Amino acid sequence: MASVTIANLKPGMKLSKPIMNESGMVLLPQGTVLTDAHIRRIENMDLTAVSIEGGNEQRKPKEEVLAEIDARFSLSEDQPLMQMMKRILKEHIEGIYQS
Repeated sequence: MASVTIANLKPGMKLSKPIMNESGMVLLPQGTVLTDAHIRRIENMDLTAVSIEGGNEQRKPKEEVLAEIDARFSLSEDQPLMQMMKRILKEHIEGIYQS
């Protein structure tokens, strides 16, 4: 099972967990094979990522992703707004890898 960001969803991917609303009602059940219409619907939800079957072997290790972020922001150590963006991005990545 892989956590895939909404921007990276493609038709044919299969949900490994259901998508539910705040009250627990299932909006898209586990096993749903995504279509363009499903993806548009998901894009209108307040989600950052969904669980998709397979794909874990293609995911970079979390430590490698975090190291890449550190490298990309290394020239902006003295810029508070850039450091805030770096912190937010790293928190987002941590959340993706917790799924």
